[in-house]
Amino acid sequence: MPSTLDDLFASTLKGDYDDDAPWEAVRALRRLGTREVFDIAAAWCKSDDPLMRARGADVLAQLGKTAGRLVNSFPQEAYAIVSELVRAEVDLGPLESGIYALGHLDNHAAVPLIAAFHQHSSADIRLSVAFSLGQFPDHALSVETLLQLMEDSDEDVRDWATFGLGVLGDADSLAIRDAFYRRLSDASEDVREEAMVGLGKRKDQRVLSPLLSLLDGPEIKVRVAEAASFLLGMDREPEEWGAEEYRAALKKRFSH
Repeated sequence: MPSTLDDLFASTLKGDYDDDAPWEAVRALRRLGTREVFDIAAAWCKSDDPLMRARGADVLAQLGKTAGRLVNSFPQEAYAIVSELVRAEVDLGPLESGIYALGHLDNHAAVPLIAAFHQHSSADIRLSVAFSLGQFPDHALSVETLLQLMEDSDEDVRDWATFGLGVLGDADSLAIRDAFYRRLSDASEDVREEAMVGLGKRKDQRVLSPLLSLLDGPEIKVRVAEAASFLLGMDREPEEWGAEEYRAALKKRFSH
């Protein structure tokens, strides 16, 4: 791993955008979290080079955040820089990075700016919107927009929208639960399972029948167990429980 700041920043530009090496350089810069790193990343956000703008936003997104420190080093300044980038951006790469960054910066003022891109022609941009609104899942505009994104043509967008609203969020209404119920028949297994968790969390018994069907065997998937635990009103999933235990508990609780 390069040792100087110049070397680390240069490494973020090498290879393909999603390669491990440039992302490790981004993470190293984030861990440093210093004013000098901020100043360089902020300047990059105004570069003529789209990749540099994207990498500047990537660094600012979680600058100084670690497992033990969950706040950005310069949250207000970073938000000002990234929000300006997103409002002006015309290239997809830095726009996507900027929207993801807004999701990480914990500023509710970002919600209208993020939501404005929910009908973008690029599925990657819509995915960044679904992810980032999921960081503000109980905001009224997030709820409204995520409900729309749950109907998106792209399954990854639907998945993240369903996860954000259903699992990360606590908002509840008949319209929200009906939206999760519709997703129980989604073509994507991931979306179906996230919808189950959303319904289970809201104690909607319409999830009972599909849950019992998935529990009709020895194995149990993580999200199925999560949905069943929510429906049963458990604080956590019993480590020793398998499909048989969940099936028995559900049938006992909801037998009529």
